[in-house]
Amino acid sequence: MKKIYPDSGIELTPAIARHYDSIMNYLTLGAYRNFIYKAVKDMNINPGDTILDLGCGTGRNALLMAAYLVNGSITGMDISPSMEKQFIKKTEKEPKLKFINKRIDLPFDPGQQFDKVFISFVIHGLPHDARETVIRNAYSSLKQGGSFYILDYAEFDMEKMPWLHRVIFKKAECKYAFDFIKHDWKNILKANSFGDFSEHFYIKNYVRLLEAVKEG
Repeated sequence: MKKIYPDSGIELTPAIARHYDSIMNYLTLGAYRNFIYKAVKDMNINPGDTILDLGCGTGRNALLMAAYLVNGSITGMDISPSMEKQFIKKTEKEPKLKFINKRIDLPFDPGQQFDKVFISFVIHGLPHDARETVIRNAYSSLKQGGSFYILDYAEFDMEKMPWLHRVIFKKAECKYAFDFIKHDWKNILKANSFGDFSEHFYIKNYVRLLEAVKEG
């Protein structure tokens, strides 16, 4: 499938997409798996929550969130055919989960409003105007007082990173990630009618779970 954003690192080849979870575990020596578990726990998911997982990928994160639900539900949204196939296979025994094949960087109507919207390591790989669209989509998809969770890179000065970390980051990431870490995301979200922020940090404070509540 042709890339929508040629300079992005989040649009994966079919071969990488098929083995994405294993590749991430291997490259991070298990750190990716560990902080995802912690981040989902830090979301304080309630048994009856309805959750929209934007750029849901293989369904790995959705299954972790589903473990906290009793009568709630999760809707995964992604555009990748490979991710759709994996999501459906992974979640086939979980009636609380469903998949929608849709671009998250264009305006959409998911057909309902959710208690929580979650996006994990997707928004940093988009150009800034597309990120703004994702934020507006999250806002319109949330119930009043619902929470938008962004699990992604924190804001930091790349040039102050330890030498090895900086080399890895530069080699692994696309140009949009370099731009992402420079923005004040609380101010951006505040400009889009979000507030009451809270945050959790992981991996030497390079990764953050940022919660923003939908306000009036």
